Amino acid sequence: MTRIKICGITNKADAVMASSLGVDMLGFVFYRKSKRYVTPAVAADIINALPPYIGKVGVFVCEKPDSVLEIARIAGLDMLQFHGDETPEYCGGFCDNYKVIKAFRVKDKKDLKCVNDYGVDFYLFDTHKGNSIGGTGETFDWKALEDFEILKPVILSGGLNPQNVGDAIKEVLPYGVDVSTGCEKSPGKKDPELMKKFVENVRKMD
Repeated sequence: MTRIKICGITNKADAVMASSLGVDMLGFVFYRKSKRYVTPAVAADIINALPPYIGKVGVFVCEKPDSVLEIARIAGLDMLQFHGDETPEYCGGFCDNYKVIKAFRVKDKKDLKCVNDYGVDFYLFDTHKGNSIGGTGETFDWKALEDFEILKPVILSGGLNPQNVGDAIKEVLPYGVDVSTGCEKSPGKKDPELMKKFVENVRKMD
């Protein structure tokens, strides 16, 4: 069954709605320049309202390791996602205590050359667009992933929405799919109907 991650959660209502739909992971962005940034205290309040089986993912960009650990402790995270230029050694330093996702921004096959250097739990592939860290709302060419041996389970991100997620699953066969912009009314505010349709369309493919 394809795992579903809804990222950019900023409020309790969206989180509770998403959990009621049966998603597997929720993402909380701790990158201050993001429109979906939340404080550790706000994330902790939201997470306390969630069932224990949902993965609580913290999204970080080139954060100091001590800060990552402190935020993870305060918020109550069980997974860490690194979305910047973190090295394999940096990411590996967290693997004993947390599940770790390393995100890569993909334009073409050359962006995959260092992927398998990372001994983390999951690889997330997002869209490469200028200096944007994520949340572009745009897809990349999924064919870039063809004929490339990827050693860890893949979470597909980048411009996914209820309309295209079925095609994405059919073409890439990912372990999981990740949506943020594609289920929003505005940055940080999810649309319940879009979330519901997204989950329904993923489950149809299963």
